[in-house]
Amino acid sequence: MSVDRRKFLKLSGLSALALTGGKPAGLFAPAERRQNHSSGETQNGKRWAMVVDLRKCVREKGCTKCIDACHDVHNVPKFDNTKDEIKWIWKENYENAFEAEGDEFVKEGLREMPVPLLCNHCDNPPCVRVCPTKATWKREDGIVMMDWHRCIGCRYCMAACPYGSRSFNWRDPRPFIKNIHEEFPTRMRGVVEKCTFCDERLARGQLPACVEACNAKALVFGDLEDPESEVRRLLHDNFSIRRKPALGTNPEVYYIV
Repeated sequence: MSVDRRKFLKLSGLSALALTGGKPAGLFAPAERRQNHSSGETQNGKRWAMVVDLRKCVREKGCTKCIDACHDVHNVPKFDNTKDEIKWIWKENYENAFEAEGDEFVKEGLREMPVPLLCNHCDNPPCVRVCPTKATWKREDGIVMMDWHRCIGCRYCMAACPYGSRSFNWRDPRPFIKNIHEEFPTRMRGVVEKCTFCDERLARGQLPACVEACNAKALVFGDLEDPESEVRRLLHDNFSIRRKPALGTNPEVYYIV
């Protein structure tokens, strides 16, 4: 896409946003969805979700296999500075990941526990609501997708996301990819990217790369609409938490502590 065309699309998107009354102000109002919310059932019968069992994850100290697998498969560049950092999955201390769950008398060592973080594929995603070009949208099965050809780099989605799950390409990422996997597209400078629950692998009947790479089986992926699925069993049998639930985004990534 040429620079002139990108500028035109960006200005057009901003103009359209202004004419609609500035939708970004209502970040956490219900986004456009094609679901039957009275039952919670999606039209195609699937509702993908991930469960992260931190009890298992914490045993693998210093492990980054989930991160490495994800970033390798999806051609995520590795920069030598945090300003340009691109991340689809990363780790932060529990205290930072779950600010709302903070307590003066939490279990010893819990505050410093490294927690895998990624896009939460929210049921009510604020990022979808604010995108002027529909470059990010929610599928019927719950996956929040990205179209890098439609992205104009306005970064409204980044401002709307309360989880910091999106990264912006300030530089051309391609020279910083060690081994480019031809089966997955590389991005260009000036676009936003994030986790897509490995939609391309799901289409082939495979699990997300991070789930497949986790030797501890701490990451579990499945269909919440399937009562026999592993994710349903884990959520039924264990207490779980989600990030910033009070915002009403309804994340589809659950954590067992």
